[in-house]
Amino acid sequence: MEQITKKAYAKINLTLDVRHKREDGYHELRTVMQTVSLYDELTFQKREDQEIVLTIRGASPDVPCDRKNLVYRAVSAVMERFETCGGMDILLKKRIPSAAGMAGGSADAAAAILACNDLYELHMDERTMCEIAVGIGADVPYCLFGGTVLCEGIGEIMTPLTDLPEMYFVMVKPDIAVSTAEVYEALDREAASWHPDVGGMIRAVKRKDARAVAEYLGNRLESVTIPRHPVIEDRKQALYGCGAEGVLMSGSGPTVFGIFFDREQQSLAYEALRGMEGIGQIYMAEPVADIRD
Repeated sequence: MEQITKKAYAKINLTLDVRHKREDGYHELRTVMQTVSLYDELTFQKREDQEIVLTIRGASPDVPCDRKNLVYRAVSAVMERFETCGGMDILLKKRIPSAAGMAGGSADAAAAILACNDLYELHMDERTMCEIAVGIGADVPYCLFGGTVLCEGIGEIMTPLTDLPEMYFVMVKPDIAVSTAEVYEALDREAASWHPDVGGMIRAVKRKDARAVAEYLGNRLESVTIPRHPVIEDRKQALYGCGAEGVLMSGSGPTVFGIFFDREQQSLAYEALRGMEGIGQIYMAEPVADIRD
């Protein structure tokens, strides 16, 4: 095998609780993540040398193609660990918006680890891939496998959950940038007064109760991000106005998503939002249970 193409799926957080800052500087999390059908596409081609050449299409000009990119870092990390892993030409077609709270970069990095494993027949087990992934970023281990998962620690402790019941998402990314580092720094200065009911969400998922899933949506970071970027609350209210059963900001933002119980209502909401001037980027998606090609 000389070439392989991988899909890198976006994620949303159905709940996100931040417990405390650890001594290593990371934050202790408890979050239920869900893969959605919006994806980037990456094509990997073996090289005869040890170079990594990354080409990106569809992304904003400020997305790097060098070692600052998580895809580049992921391939480099595998090469450092396995002498038999050589260089690659990589074409990344971006569909997931950057810096959106949807783990686009992490999903791309996970796809790169999987591609290295397949192309160079490294025979890595899940534990080895996760060890490499967590060194790239907190969301990367989850993005290796996807689905509906409770993630704890810094994201590396994963407990698969029951697949979500039938539901549909409309996602809106306002035309703003949010710094994840600044959000967490501000959170550290804030006295914790509320935490989402992660246990309630887990029980709702296990019961396949779509209405309860919508009810238990919660993100601890909203209390920090939204006051600094009120446009996020505006987009949440726009989704409610289009009939969403529940609405939440994903990750540290700025993307928000709404849950709909039927495809027709999802489509109507999508079209209504598209007609709103300056709304931002809009996507339709649904849950993905199995991200394996």
